[in-house]
Amino acid sequence: MRAMRLLEPRTALVAAEVQLPAPGEHEVLVEVSACGVCRTDLHVVDAELEQPALPLIPGHEVVGRVVARGASAQRFALGARVGVPWLGWTCGACSFCLGGHENLCERARFTGYTLDGGYARQMLVDERYCFALDGDEDDAHLAPLLCAGLIGYRSLRLAGDAERVGLYGFGAAAHIVAQVAIHQGRRVYAFVRPGDVAAQRFAESLGVHWAGASDARPPEPLDAAILYAPVGALVPAALDVVRPGGSVVCAGIHMSDIPTFPYRLLWRERCVRSVANLTRCDGEEFFALTRTLSLQTSIVEYELADANRALSDLRTGKVNGAAVLRPRS
Repeated sequence: MRAMRLLEPRTALVAAEVQLPAPGEHEVLVEVSACGVCRTDLHVVDAELEQPALPLIPGHEVVGRVVARGASAQRFALGARVGVPWLGWTCGACSFCLGGHENLCERARFTGYTLDGGYARQMLVDERYCFALDGDEDDAHLAPLLCAGLIGYRSLRLAGDAERVGLYGFGAAAHIVAQVAIHQGRRVYAFVRPGDVAAQRFAESLGVHWAGASDARPPEPLDAAILYAPVGALVPAALDVVRPGGSVVCAGIHMSDIPTFPYRLLWRERCVRSVANLTRCDGEEFFALTRTLSLQTSIVEYELADANRALSDLRTGKVNGAAVLRPRS
Protein backbone atom coordinates (compact mmCIF):
# COMPACT_ATOMS: atom_id res chain seq x y z
CA MET A 1 0.00 0.00 0.00
CA ARG A 2 1.44 3.35 -1.10
CA ALA A 3 1.77 6.08 1.53
CA MET A 4 3.63 9.29 2.32
CA ARG A 5 5.40 9.06 5.69
CA LEU A 6 7.06 11.47 8.08
CA LEU A 7 10.25 9.83 9.35
CA GLU A 8 11.70 12.75 11.33
CA PRO A 9 10.29 16.15 12.32
CA ARG A 10 11.11 19.06 10.02
CA THR A 11 11.89 16.78 7.09
CA ALA A 12 10.09 16.08 3.84
CA LEU A 13 7.60 13.22 3.67
CA VAL A 14 8.94 10.06 2.04
CA ALA A 15 7.01 7.76 -0.30
CA ALA A 16 6.86 4.19 1.01
CA GLU A 17 5.13 0.86 0.57
CA VAL A 18 3.38 -0.05 3.82
CA GLN A 19 1.86 -3.41 4.72
CA LEU A 20 -1.31 -3.06 6.79
CA PRO A 21 -2.47 -5.82 9.16
CA ALA A 22 -6.00 -7.24 9.05
CA PRO A 23 -8.59 -4.98 10.74
CA GLY A 24 -8.83 -5.33 14.51
CA GLU A 25 -12.06 -5.97 16.41
CA HIS A 26 -13.68 -2.54 15.91
CA GLU A 27 -11.60 -1.49 12.91
CA VAL A 28 -12.45 -1.05 9.26
CA LEU A 29 -10.08 -0.90 6.33
CA VAL A 30 -10.81 2.24 4.31
CA GLU A 31 -9.84 2.75 0.70
CA VAL A 32 -8.90 6.43 0.70
CA SER A 33 -10.34 8.53 -2.12
CA ALA A 34 -9.51 12.01 -0.78
CA CYS A 35 -7.58 13.48 2.13
CA GLY A 36 -7.48 17.14 3.06
CA VAL A 37 -4.18 18.84 3.84
CA CYS A 38 -4.76 20.69 7.10
CA ARG A 39 -2.70 23.33 8.91
CA THR A 40 -2.50 20.85 11.79
CA ASP A 41 -0.52 18.59 9.44
CA LEU A 42 1.97 21.45 9.13
CA HIS A 43 2.17 21.74 12.91
CA VAL A 44 3.00 18.02 13.09
CA VAL A 45 5.57 18.07 10.27
CA ASP A 46 7.18 21.28 11.56
CA ALA A 47 7.43 19.84 15.12
CA GLU A 48 5.16 22.49 16.61
CA LEU A 49 3.12 19.56 17.95
CA GLU A 50 5.43 17.33 19.93
CA GLN A 51 5.78 13.55 20.08
CA PRO A 52 4.03 12.32 16.93
CA ALA A 53 4.03 8.54 16.51
CA LEU A 54 6.97 8.24 14.10
CA PRO A 55 7.22 6.99 11.45
CA LEU A 56 3.87 8.58 10.76
CA ILE A 57 1.40 8.79 7.90
CA PRO A 58 -0.22 12.26 8.30
CA GLY A 59 -3.73 13.27 7.30
CA HIS A 60 -7.00 13.51 9.23
CA GLU A 61 -9.56 14.84 6.75
CA VAL A 62 -10.25 11.54 5.06
CA VAL A 63 -13.03 10.33 2.78
CA GLY A 64 -13.09 6.74 1.59
CA ARG A 65 -14.95 3.45 1.27
CA VAL A 66 -15.02 0.52 3.69
CA VAL A 67 -13.39 -2.50 2.03
CA ALA A 68 -12.90 -4.82 5.02
CA ARG A 69 -14.20 -5.07 8.60
CA GLY A 70 -13.04 -6.41 11.93
CA ALA A 71 -14.99 -9.01 13.87
CA SER A 72 -17.12 -6.49 15.82
CA ALA A 73 -17.28 -3.77 13.19
CA GLN A 74 -20.92 -3.61 12.12
CA ARG A 75 -21.72 0.12 11.77
CA PHE A 76 -20.86 0.34 8.09
CA ALA A 77 -21.53 -2.03 5.24
CA LEU A 78 -18.80 -2.92 2.80
CA GLY A 79 -18.63 -0.17 0.21
CA ALA A 80 -20.08 2.48 2.54
CA ARG A 81 -18.60 5.96 2.24
CA VAL A 82 -17.18 7.22 5.52
CA GLY A 83 -15.36 10.25 6.85
CA VAL A 84 -12.38 9.88 9.18
CA PRO A 85 -11.71 12.87 11.49
CA TRP A 86 -8.92 14.02 13.82
CA LEU A 87 -10.36 12.28 16.90
CA GLY A 88 -9.45 8.63 16.43
CA TRP A 89 -9.98 7.01 19.84
CA THR A 90 -10.85 7.87 23.45
CA CYS A 91 -10.77 5.82 26.64
CA GLY A 92 -14.51 6.11 27.36
CA ALA A 93 -13.89 5.82 31.11
CA CYS A 94 -12.36 9.09 32.35
CA SER A 95 -14.36 11.99 33.80
CA PHE A 96 -14.10 13.89 30.52
CA CYS A 97 -15.44 11.03 28.43
CA LEU A 98 -18.21 10.25 30.91
CA GLY A 99 -19.12 13.94 31.17
CA GLY A 100 -19.59 14.51 27.44
CA HIS A 101 -16.18 16.08 26.89
CA GLU A 102 -14.33 13.29 25.11
CA ASN A 103 -12.40 15.95 23.18
CA LEU A 104 -10.45 16.53 26.43
CA CYS A 105 -9.67 12.84 27.14
CA GLU A 106 -6.04 12.70 28.25
CA ARG A 107 -5.55 9.29 26.63
CA ALA A 108 -7.14 10.26 23.32
CA ARG A 109 -5.46 9.27 20.08
CA PHE A 110 -5.54 11.39 16.97
CA THR A 111 -5.58 10.49 13.29
CA GLY A 112 -2.46 11.60 11.47
CA TYR A 113 -0.65 12.38 14.73
CA THR A 114 -0.64 9.45 17.15
CA LEU A 115 -2.43 7.17 14.66
CA ASP A 116 -1.57 6.75 10.99
CA GLY A 117 -3.68 8.92 8.74
CA GLY A 118 -4.91 9.36 5.21
CA TYR A 119 -1.87 10.36 3.13
CA ALA A 120 -2.14 6.83 1.77
CA ARG A 121 -4.10 4.53 -0.50
CA GLN A 122 -5.64 2.72 2.49
CA MET A 123 -5.90 3.13 6.26
CA LEU A 124 -7.16 1.26 9.31
CA VAL A 125 -9.56 3.17 11.57
CA ASP A 126 -11.84 2.54 14.53
CA GLU A 127 -15.31 2.63 12.99
CA ARG A 128 -16.79 4.08 16.19
CA TYR A 129 -15.07 7.38 15.41
CA CYS A 130 -16.04 7.61 11.73
CA PHE A 131 -18.97 9.46 10.21
CA ALA A 132 -21.40 8.26 7.55
CA LEU A 133 -21.22 10.50 4.48
CA ASP A 134 -24.48 10.43 2.56
CA GLY A 135 -25.38 12.25 -0.61
CA ASP A 136 -23.64 12.58 -3.94
CA GLU A 137 -21.10 15.32 -3.18
CA ASP A 138 -17.63 14.83 -4.64
CA ASP A 139 -15.23 13.13 -2.21
CA ALA A 140 -12.53 15.78 -2.58
CA HIS A 141 -14.96 18.57 -1.74
CA LEU A 142 -16.16 16.68 1.34
CA ALA A 143 -12.68 16.04 2.73
CA PRO A 144 -12.12 19.54 4.25
CA LEU A 145 -15.32 19.16 6.26
CA LEU A 146 -13.64 16.47 8.39
CA CYS A 147 -11.51 19.02 10.26
CA ALA A 148 -11.79 22.52 8.82
CA GLY A 149 -15.56 22.11 8.85
CA LEU A 150 -15.82 20.33 12.18
CA ILE A 151 -13.46 22.63 14.08
CA GLY A 152 -15.07 25.61 12.38
CA TYR A 153 -18.47 24.43 13.56
CA ARG A 154 -17.30 23.85 17.13
CA SER A 155 -15.61 27.25 17.27
CA LEU A 156 -18.76 28.94 15.95
CA ARG A 157 -20.83 27.14 18.57
CA LEU A 158 -18.44 28.29 21.31
CA ALA A 159 -18.90 31.85 20.07
CA GLY A 160 -22.46 31.59 21.34
CA ASP A 161 -25.29 33.56 19.78
CA ALA A 162 -23.01 36.27 18.39
CA GLU A 163 -24.66 38.09 15.50
CA ARG A 164 -21.55 39.94 14.27
CA VAL A 165 -18.74 37.39 13.94
CA GLY A 166 -15.18 38.15 12.88
CA LEU A 167 -13.08 35.43 11.26
CA TYR A 168 -9.30 35.95 11.35
CA GLY A 169 -7.40 33.93 8.75
CA PHE A 170 -9.66 33.23 5.80
CA GLY A 171 -8.55 29.75 4.77
CA ALA A 172 -10.01 26.25 4.82
CA ALA A 173 -11.95 26.53 8.09
CA ALA A 174 -13.09 30.14 7.74
CA HIS A 175 -14.46 29.75 4.22
CA ILE A 176 -16.65 26.88 5.44
CA VAL A 177 -17.81 28.39 8.73
CA ALA A 178 -18.58 31.69 6.99
CA GLN A 179 -21.20 29.91 4.90
CA VAL A 180 -22.67 28.22 7.99
CA ALA A 181 -22.79 31.51 9.89
CA ILE A 182 -24.44 33.35 6.99
CA HIS A 183 -26.98 30.52 6.69
CA GLN A 184 -27.76 31.04 10.40
CA GLY A 185 -28.45 34.74 9.79
CA ARG A 186 -25.22 36.10 11.27
CA ARG A 187 -23.08 38.86 9.78
CA VAL A 188 -19.54 37.75 8.98
CA TYR A 189 -16.47 39.98 8.98
CA ALA A 190 -13.45 38.43 7.26
CA PHE A 191 -9.93 39.43 8.28
CA VAL A 192 -7.17 38.47 5.86
CA ARG A 193 -3.40 38.84 5.78
CA PRO A 194 -2.55 42.50 4.95
CA GLY A 195 -2.07 42.85 1.22
CA ASP A 196 -3.74 39.52 0.35
CA VAL A 197 -6.19 40.87 -2.20
CA ALA A 198 -7.05 37.39 -3.51
CA ALA A 199 -8.16 36.20 -0.05
CA GLN A 200 -10.20 39.36 0.45
CA ARG A 201 -11.99 38.90 -2.86
CA PHE A 202 -12.51 35.22 -2.08
CA ALA A 203 -14.22 36.13 1.20
CA GLU A 204 -16.37 38.73 -0.51
CA SER A 205 -17.44 36.18 -3.13
CA LEU A 206 -18.95 34.07 -0.34
CA GLY A 207 -21.19 36.90 0.80
CA VAL A 208 -19.45 38.16 3.94
CA HIS A 209 -20.67 41.48 5.30
CA TRP A 210 -17.17 43.01 5.31
CA ALA A 211 -13.64 41.92 4.41
CA GLY A 212 -10.38 43.65 5.20
CA ALA A 213 -6.85 43.31 6.53
CA SER A 214 -6.22 41.75 9.93
CA ASP A 215 -4.73 45.02 11.18
CA ALA A 216 -7.83 47.01 10.16
CA ARG A 217 -10.83 47.89 12.29
CA PRO A 218 -14.24 46.65 11.13
CA PRO A 219 -16.97 49.24 10.58
CA GLU A 220 -18.67 48.30 13.87
CA PRO A 221 -17.80 46.37 17.05
CA LEU A 222 -18.03 42.58 16.86
CA ASP A 223 -19.95 40.27 19.17
CA ALA A 224 -17.28 37.59 18.80
CA ALA A 225 -14.11 36.87 16.88
CA ILE A 226 -12.74 33.46 15.90
CA LEU A 227 -9.03 33.07 15.20
CA TYR A 228 -8.00 30.45 12.64
CA ALA A 229 -4.63 32.02 11.89
CA PRO A 230 -2.10 30.61 14.41
CA VAL A 231 -0.80 34.08 15.26
CA GLY A 232 -0.82 35.03 18.94
CA ALA A 233 -0.58 38.74 18.17
CA LEU A 234 -4.10 38.57 16.74
CA VAL A 235 -5.59 37.90 20.20
CA PRO A 236 -5.20 41.47 21.51
CA ALA A 237 -6.08 42.80 18.05
CA ALA A 238 -9.35 40.85 18.15
CA LEU A 239 -10.09 41.88 21.73
CA ASP A 240 -9.73 45.47 20.64
CA VAL A 241 -12.59 45.17 18.14
CA VAL A 242 -14.93 42.99 20.22
CA ARG A 243 -17.69 44.71 22.19
CA PRO A 244 -17.94 44.49 25.99
CA GLY A 245 -19.17 41.02 26.95
CA GLY A 246 -17.92 39.58 23.66
CA SER A 247 -15.54 36.68 23.18
CA VAL A 248 -12.43 35.75 21.25
CA VAL A 249 -12.24 32.07 20.32
CA CYS A 250 -8.83 30.61 19.44
CA ALA A 251 -9.60 27.71 17.12
CA GLY A 252 -6.12 26.40 16.34
CA ILE A 253 -4.34 23.51 18.01
CA HIS A 254 -1.13 25.56 18.02
CA MET A 255 -0.49 29.30 18.16
CA SER A 256 2.53 31.53 18.53
CA ASP A 257 2.87 33.22 21.91
CA ILE A 258 0.29 35.83 22.82
CA PRO A 259 2.03 39.15 23.55
CA THR A 260 1.28 41.14 26.68
CA PHE A 261 -1.60 43.55 26.31
CA PRO A 262 -3.31 46.13 28.51
CA TYR A 263 -6.01 44.86 30.83
CA ARG A 264 -8.47 47.36 29.37
CA LEU A 265 -8.79 45.11 26.27
CA LEU A 266 -10.08 42.25 28.44
CA TRP A 267 -12.05 44.35 30.92
CA ARG A 268 -15.84 44.74 30.75
CA GLU A 269 -16.33 40.98 30.68
CA ARG A 270 -14.67 40.17 27.41
CA CYS A 271 -13.24 36.64 27.36
CA VAL A 272 -10.68 34.56 25.52
CA ARG A 273 -11.12 30.81 25.12
CA SER A 274 -9.66 27.97 23.09
CA VAL A 275 -11.08 25.09 21.09
CA ALA A 276 -9.64 21.63 21.72
CA ASN A 277 -10.28 18.85 19.20
CA LEU A 278 -13.89 17.76 18.62
CA THR A 279 -16.46 15.31 19.89
CA ARG A 280 -18.42 12.77 17.90
CA CYS A 281 -21.54 14.71 18.88
CA ASP A 282 -20.06 17.76 17.13
CA GLY A 283 -19.66 15.68 14.00
CA GLU A 284 -23.17 14.28 14.00
CA GLU A 285 -24.64 17.76 14.51
CA PHE A 286 -22.45 19.31 11.83
CA PHE A 287 -23.13 16.71 9.15
CA ALA A 288 -26.85 16.89 9.89
CA LEU A 289 -26.60 20.66 9.38
CA THR A 290 -24.70 20.29 6.10
CA ARG A 291 -27.66 18.36 4.67
CA THR A 292 -29.80 21.49 5.04
CA LEU A 293 -27.56 23.89 3.12
CA SER A 294 -25.37 23.81 0.04
CA LEU A 295 -21.80 24.20 1.31
CA GLN A 296 -19.32 25.10 -1.40
CA THR A 297 -15.79 24.05 -0.53
CA SER A 298 -13.05 25.66 -2.58
CA ILE A 299 -10.24 23.16 -3.11
CA VAL A 300 -6.90 22.74 -4.85
CA GLU A 301 -6.18 19.11 -5.73
CA TYR A 302 -2.80 17.34 -5.58
CA GLU A 303 -1.58 13.85 -6.35
CA LEU A 304 -0.53 11.77 -3.33
CA ALA A 305 3.10 11.96 -4.50
CA ASP A 306 2.84 15.77 -4.36
CA ALA A 307 2.00 15.90 -0.65
CA ASN A 308 5.17 17.86 0.14
CA ARG A 309 4.27 20.48 -2.44
CA ALA A 310 0.76 20.73 -1.01
CA LEU A 311 2.19 21.30 2.48
CA SER A 312 4.59 23.92 1.13
CA ASP A 313 1.83 25.74 -0.71
CA LEU A 314 -0.27 25.78 2.44
CA ARG A 315 2.68 27.00 4.52
CA THR A 316 3.35 29.91 2.16
CA GLY A 317 -0.27 30.96 1.76
CA LYS A 318 -0.68 29.90 -1.87
CA VAL A 319 -3.92 27.97 -1.26
CA ASN A 320 -7.23 29.82 -1.24
CA GLY A 321 -9.62 27.43 0.43
CA ALA A 322 -8.37 23.90 1.12
CA ALA A 323 -5.69 21.62 -0.33
CA VAL A 324 -6.77 18.03 -0.97
CA LEU A 325 -4.81 14.91 -1.91
CA ARG A 326 -6.29 12.39 -4.35
CA PRO A 327 -4.55 9.11 -3.40
CA ARG A 328 -6.44 7.01 -5.94
CA SER A 329 -5.90 9.25 -8.97
